[in-house]
Amino acid sequence: MTTRFLDEAVISVRSGDGGKGCVSFRRERFIPKGGPDGGDGGRGGAIEVEASGRHLTLADFRFRRLFKAQNGRPGSGRNRTGKDGEDILIQVPLGTVILDEDTGETLADLIQEGQRIRIAQGGKGGRGNQHFATPTRRAPRFAQPGLPGEARRLRLSLKHLADIGLIGLPNAGKSTLLSSLTPARPRIAEYPFTTLTPNLGVLAYGNGEVLTVADIPGLIRGASQGRGLGIRFLKHIERTRLLLHLVDVAEGPQASSAMDAVVSVRAELEQYSPALLEKEQIVLLNKVDALPAERLHEVDGVRRSFEAMGLSCLAISALTGEGVGELKAILKRKLIHEDGERESGE
Repeated sequence: MTTRFLDEAVISVRSGDGGKGCVSFRRERFIPKGGPDGGDGGRGGAIEVEASGRHLTLADFRFRRLFKAQNGRPGSGRNRTGKDGEDILIQVPLGTVILDEDTGETLADLIQEGQRIRIAQGGKGGRGNQHFATPTRRAPRFAQPGLPGEARRLRLSLKHLADIGLIGLPNAGKSTLLSSLTPARPRIAEYPFTTLTPNLGVLAYGNGEVLTVADIPGLIRGASQGRGLGIRFLKHIERTRLLLHLVDVAEGPQASSAMDAVVSVRAELEQYSPALLEKEQIVLLNKVDALPAERLHEVDGVRRSFEAMGLSCLAISALTGEGVGELKAILKRKLIHEDGERESGE
């Protein structure tokens, strides 16, 4: 059984009301005129949101949409303060953006483990009548009500945190490459949209060196305007450090068709966010195993065409593993070693 991917959710939260203050007077033997001793009301429970790596999607919010914290308890006599309401902690995946659904304001962008924000403050408890005694008003018969809690509607939007994003037209072999690079096993089928949801995998090199890889559903022309599936998932590559752009050369490695495929996807990226084109990209000419031997030399010409555009290019077969070892070495050098050298130099 698999968990249905969910990367958008709208929830309602309400913090607890403060407890009301108490009206009470001291009544003890031999002290017939004891003063006021009404205690304060307890604070209402607050609501906080925390980022946790234990969650990968927002599926927990598919059926639970309302979160309400406890109210504070009323105060009581003998200056006893009411019990505070219990706080609520909502855990979300790393990379979750929290927006106010009514105003559109971005409240938080939770990208680090344990990062937390208080989203709704509990209402303050009311003061008991002990606070209102004065030399001229020795027996106040009133107390404060507790302050109400806060209510708001929140939109949770998940933007995956990954080192590497796999992009390309539908059926380019992204899911197969993900299963070749990492232990992830996305469901793969023989139809144009092989991936209906983003999939994450971890590329491990040993000695604790790991890279996360996100497989993004195939982009079609017009994806940035909402066509197909891509618009929902383009946001997931905004946080990636490097993009692997897969091109299917199984039908024949013509430079023009391969170039058209890359230009088409890059145009969608630019329309969605020009910043995406600033990310480093490597073009992968995939499915070379499907080419007859006499046509393999044509792949070199296609690679040189992309290199002339300033794009790194590598011929691979995600299915058989040809070129995948070289790709892993390139990724390790670019994203682990070069970053480490840059940090040590700083």
